[in-house]
Amino acid sequence: MAAGATSGPQCPVRLCASHNRWQLNSAIIVQYIGFEAKPLTREYTFNVREAGQEREFRLNIANEAFVSHRASYQDAPGICALRLQVELSTYSNHPPLTQYDVTGTELDSYKQARLPKRGRKAQQNF
Repeated sequence: MAAGATSGPQCPVRLCASHNRWQLNSAIIVQYIGFEAKPLTREYTFNVREAGQEREFRLNIANEAFVSHRASYQDAPGICALRLQVELSTYSNHPPLTQYDVTGTELDSYKQARLPKRGRKAQQNF
C-alpha cells in the first residue's frame, strides 16, 4: 500500500499503466494473459517474470459463481490477481502450485471488501 493511504486492504501490488501488468516489486512482474471458458470453470492465465525466468499460473472460477452473481466477468481477472498475489507473497514469489481454484469464501470476501461503507454497515445489521 502506498505511504499515506488509509483505506482498503494492504496490497503491495501496483497496477502498471499498460499491458495489464501488476508489479509486486522491482524484481517480479505479473501479467494477465487472458481467460479460457471451460465447461465448469473460467480459467484465468497469468505470466510471472522474475530474474529472467517465466512461470505461468492458472486460476479457476466456477461458472456457477457467475450465474449466481457471486462474481462478475469484469471483476474476475482482479479476483484472480489478488489470489495469485497472496500465493506469491506467502511463498516468497515461488508458490508450489501453478493452478488454483478461487473459493466461494474468497469471492464473498472480495465482494464484501468492495461494498460501500454504508452497504457494509447495513448488511451487517440484518
